[in-house]
Amino acid sequence: MSAVSKSYDNKGDPIIAYCTDRTTKQHALQKELTEATLKNAPMSMMLGAPEVLTFGENFLHLIGAKRVLDIGTYTGASALAWALALPDDGEVFTFDISHENYKKYGVSVISKCEKTFKKIKAIEGPAVEELEKLVANGQAGTFDFAFIDADKSNYSKYYDLALQLLRSGGVIFVDNSLWSGSVTVPAKRSDESTGAIHALNDKIFADDRTRSALLNFGDGLHIAFKK
Repeated sequence: MSAVSKSYDNKGDPIIAYCTDRTTKQHALQKELTEATLKNAPMSMMLGAPEVLTFGENFLHLIGAKRVLDIGTYTGASALAWALALPDDGEVFTFDISHENYKKYGVSVISKCEKTFKKIKAIEGPAVEELEKLVANGQAGTFDFAFIDADKSNYSKYYDLALQLLRSGGVIFVDNSLWSGSVTVPAKRSDESTGAIHALNDKIFADDRTRSALLNFGDGLHIAFKK
């Protein structure tokens, strides 16, 4: 999982700085969690790009979302963003193979706001298996939004399962869809992660189940709207 953010990595680019400064809006808890993650957490480059999270929050408000799939928890920045944007009866199901970093860095910050923290349901274990359980338990078509930012080799499986779980009109955000630009270089697609992302980009573009757009935003954001 990686979340290369243009706002982090291109601070000297005036256009990126201008756009990011006029996009990103962070709650005090988000600022605190961002600082704690960047300062203390291992592999802090996995932190979700703040401009992408703000953009996602806007989508949740736009579609009146109540139930969210958050695939890839890390320290909880994306789960926190969605929880803040949802109404009091909203739910964020956040998945990770291990919630060690979430428990160590995220819980202590997010739990300062009980009404936000209680919206988050942390599910630990292989996300493909856990998503399949939701489908098997009759949850297909009951979610509004999905954010995919986990291991890249399973991106296609996450996309298909998220699509099953979303209602018509639901939205999927696939983060890191440009992978620092490596997907544009054919020779680099032999790398497992790069190849998996490239394959999913092509799959989404050709998918008649959705309408989609691939944006040069953050580290690349592929948005799919379920028909």
